[in-house]
Amino acid sequence: MIDQATIDRIMDAAQIVDVVSEFVTLRRRGVNYIGLCPFHNEKTPSFSVSPSKGVCKCFSCGKGGNVVHFIMEHEQLSYYEALKWLAKKYNIEIKERELTEEEKQAHNLRESLFVVNQFACDYFQDILYNHIDGQRIGMTYLRGRGFRDDIIKKFQLGYSTDSPDGLAQTALQKGYQEEFLVKTGLCYKKDNGSLHDRFWGRVIFPVHTLSGKVVAFGGRVLSAATKNVQMKYVNSPESEIYHKSRELYGIFFAKQSIVRQDRCFLVEGYTDVISMHQSGIENVVASSGTALTSEQIRLIHRFTNNITVLYDGDGAGIKASIRGIDMLLEEGINVKVCLLPDGDDPDSFARKHNATEYQAYINGHEVDFIRFKTNLLMEEAGKDPIKRAELISGIVKSISVIPDSIVRSVYIRECSQLLQMEEKVLVAATAKLIGQAKENKFKEEERKKQREQRAASASMPPQTPDTANIPLPPVPERGNPPSESAATEDIPSDIYATLIPAEGNEKKVFYAKEEDLVRMLIRYGEKVMCYIESENGEEAPLTVTEYVARSLKEDDLQFHAPLHRLILKEAEEHLHDNGFIAEHHFINHPDPSVSRLAANLASDRYQLSKYHSKGQKIIPDEERLYELIPRLVIDFKLSIVEEEMKQTLRTLTNPEIINDPQQYTLIMQRYKELQETQSAMARKAGDRVVNAS
Repeated sequence: MIDQATIDRIMDAAQIVDVVSEFVTLRRRGVNYIGLCPFHNEKTPSFSVSPSKGVCKCFSCGKGGNVVHFIMEHEQLSYYEALKWLAKKYNIEIKERELTEEEKQAHNLRESLFVVNQFACDYFQDILYNHIDGQRIGMTYLRGRGFRDDIIKKFQLGYSTDSPDGLAQTALQKGYQEEFLVKTGLCYKKDNGSLHDRFWGRVIFPVHTLSGKVVAFGGRVLSAATKNVQMKYVNSPESEIYHKSRELYGIFFAKQSIVRQDRCFLVEGYTDVISMHQSGIENVVASSGTALTSEQIRLIHRFTNNITVLYDGDGAGIKASIRGIDMLLEEGINVKVCLLPDGDDPDSFARKHNATEYQAYINGHEVDFIRFKTNLLMEEAGKDPIKRAELISGIVKSISVIPDSIVRSVYIRECSQLLQMEEKVLVAATAKLIGQAKENKFKEEERKKQREQRAASASMPPQTPDTANIPLPPVPERGNPPSESAATEDIPSDIYATLIPAEGNEKKVFYAKEEDLVRMLIRYGEKVMCYIESENGEEAPLTVTEYVARSLKEDDLQFHAPLHRLILKEAEEHLHDNGFIAEHHFINHPDPSVSRLAANLASDRYQLSKYHSKGQKIIPDEERLYELIPRLVIDFKLSIVEEEMKQTLRTLTNPEIINDPQQYTLIMQRYKELQETQSAMARKAGDRVVNAS
């Protein structure tokens, strides 16, 4: 476990803009920063980062939180693993106790697989540098490809000997479990039950995640070391931590350069990436021979809107990759294509030229994809009218997926000249495809809804009245309202007598009102909202926290959600601590569920009111607490009492309750008390009586 003092040091050191910028391209907007959300597919930035509050939030998918939550969500880490990640980034030493055997056994499976992969990466590097075969075969091959030692080390390249179980035996001797060696794909079991290395006799290329963790490996066979092996490259199979459709080789080493250059070069293989890095071009990634996927495209789109695809000089495989480029266009990315000289691929061309020469060639020969595709297919179609018709259909299809209407119009005009066709024909064809795409999307969404409804109906058991099995909670006694100086500490935060179901209330009116109040507690809990007369006749300040707590106590009410009750209780307990600021306290709370909720509710996008004075000046909530908080409190109290009355009436229809006179009488008494409470509160609110029936 990490002690709280160390956690505080980590939270103080971690700058959310600095951390998020490693994964998302941010641009300033006022006092905050915005970028494309890394957690879902979007084309318009809705991911906001607030450096002053230390929080981030996507206002489309809702994900976000403080800097720890961001790392937890993005890297799929536990709370303490995310803290370790940040501590390592900011060079903060962590001292923690040794885990027990039981805790080690319960260690996260994903983390275990990453640990095994890192061991394998270190093992392969050790073989490359310190084993005779590694030096004689592996290093000779890599240097023969022209790779410098610093580049070999940077990409953590390695070598596996021709021993079929060298890695497996070493790993088992060091205590690594056979289960994880198999689940990572480093080894596989033969028919006789023995472990066999997947990458034996190969030079090794580790694949890194966006944050630098080793997630998979690629291995290239060396004919001098391995005989009778047909596959030139072998890659890690899919696992709990590796999905090849979501990874791009070299993204960890390229992301900062992509942001600086505002452009990404897309190539095919490992050596293409490495050679271009060595030549001085670092903003390059590889799809590793697989068809480009939407996940990979979104990964690039986080850092730039501009991609240049580099093709081999002979143009082989270009047609097969056109579908992937159409997907790039659909994401709103500006796509250009550069064809290298005949006989060259990105790897060989990089070994012949330095960065300046390479960049100059690309700048002089790259063309936008639509023009490239048009010229390519026109050359193939020649004068054949059928092929030309197919060509036009293919071009129009590519144009139709571009989301920006202005860009589409520019391409249509240019293609009409290249294809010698009337522009209006292309406009009509494009509009037809766009309409079909929208219709297909709508139909698919409708089919999805119907499938979900059928599945929900099939899974629901036959229903009796929804209150049939609800146990009757103890009915709290209601006393006289306390004086202004009465303490609220006697309200237990973990006991709450209610007939409202524990779950499924997020869409209820009272829950929204309750959340509004908690938001104000987090943002302004320590702020003074008004002054009251104390027992000695002097004016005393009353904070937002004190007002909310006392107001709820008046009517024996509490927040419904346990997490909300906990926040109110802690706000009361720490209110008079030196330097207590509610927002800072809860956003940096050691309980991840509390800190995540606080970060979401503290977001600037949530403005409870937009109040204008006569001069049309916007008055912020903080300057109106004296009128805003009482209104929110009474709205919440009325709404939760109304919900309690509804649930009480439902309970009275339960046959078991009807047949139990004692229970029925108790619940009827509860309902009458709720009516009295509602009437009293309604009078305070200006006689806004709510009908509970």
